Amino acid sequence: MKKIILSAAFLAFAGISAVNASEVKNPVAITVKQDSTTKVPVELKDLPEAVKTTLQSEPVKAWTPTAAFLVTNADKTQYYHIEVKKDAETAAIKIGADGKVIQ
Repeated sequence: MKKIILSAAFLAFAGISAVNASEVKNPVAITVKQDSTTKVPVELKDLPEAVKTTLQSEPVKAWTPTAAFLVTNADKTQYYHIEVKKDAETAAIKIGADGKVIQ
């Protein structure tokens, strides 16, 4: 009799656990946002003169440019994304076509 009651209690507990484990309380919604920003590689020699002048100015001239990209945002604004390197450090600078550094 003890074994029957113990078996019944075990089955009841297992049934409750299975119901709780399979119950979905909050469905998860997956959303994907598309970024309409385009990034086009640009040769360093083909950068506008204003951008080249900024790269040769005092706070930036210690860094060596390694790659450049023309970035066009969804609102049609454009800037140059310049990857720079100094010793083992790497960084990126955003410079507008007018030569002003963008924060």
